[in-house]
Amino acid sequence: MTPQIDCSDLVKIFSAEGVEVQALQGLTLRVESGELTAIVGASGSGKSTLLAILTGLEIPTAGRASVAGHDLLTMTAAQRTRYRRETVGFVWQQTSRNLLPYYTAAQNIAMPLALAGVPRAKRAERVQSLIDLLGIGDFAGRRPAQLSGGQQQRVAIAVALVNQPEVLFADEPTGELDDVNSQVVFDALGAVNRELGVTVLIVTHDEEVSSKVRRTVQIRDGRLSTEVHRSTETDEFGEEQHRSQEFVVLDRVGRLQLPQEYVKTLGLAGLVRVELADDHAQVHPTDQQKGAER
Repeated sequence: MTPQIDCSDLVKIFSAEGVEVQALQGLTLRVESGELTAIVGASGSGKSTLLAILTGLEIPTAGRASVAGHDLLTMTAAQRTRYRRETVGFVWQQTSRNLLPYYTAAQNIAMPLALAGVPRAKRAERVQSLIDLLGIGDFAGRRPAQLSGGQQQRVAIAVALVNQPEVLFADEPTGELDDVNSQVVFDALGAVNRELGVTVLIVTHDEEVSSKVRRTVQIRDGRLSTEVHRSTETDEFGEEQHRSQEFVVLDRVGRLQLPQEYVKTLGLAGLVRVELADDHAQVHPTDQQKGAER
């Protein structure tokens, strides 16, 4: 089965006044249909550039990228506009960017349908279904200025979903919210993923948010570095056990990035010693590094 998001060897170079910055350095990412995935990384790691490419706002310098079968490198300007309107939805971090201030919540949700020429009766049905799903009926008649940040983001999620996109992207959707509202917004994204089957990709620095998804992908220096996969199992006593396992990403030329905490703990830098065992490889600090630790 073809992944819903499929990126291979993505490179993005920005040039300004003769200076080149390589934001992505051969990044590869695959997200299956229906997944809820978090992308994490420090400022400057390349996660925002990746999101800009996936939403059609930037064109990669090299590599391959497709979302829901759309080749992001070969689309025309008109195709990109249609892609952003129909195939993907987007929620910004800044709540003020997501909603029109002079419309009510319900009117904001209905606006994309009106622009798409959807008949009024179908508009009302679709808007109401999202209001019910996201639990925003109590304030659907209010304007954004009358809503809390968490309420605004839940309305923004509805706006992003109203045209029934296949993929929903969220850029730091809880970045301006307190812990309580962050949880409410994350629960809303989870409900959308479960109930509608929409693939959801969240870019976040919030460890609380990233720890609640099944898969967290970390980007470092423009490449995927590690992934954490989480699962819930029931033990012999009928109690739920939450498990997580961390993986490093090995690219096609054999490069991998060890987790930073491993590097710091072992004092690894420059050359390291590698040994091949029967069924695994071992990475050791050199004698000089061991001596430096002492």
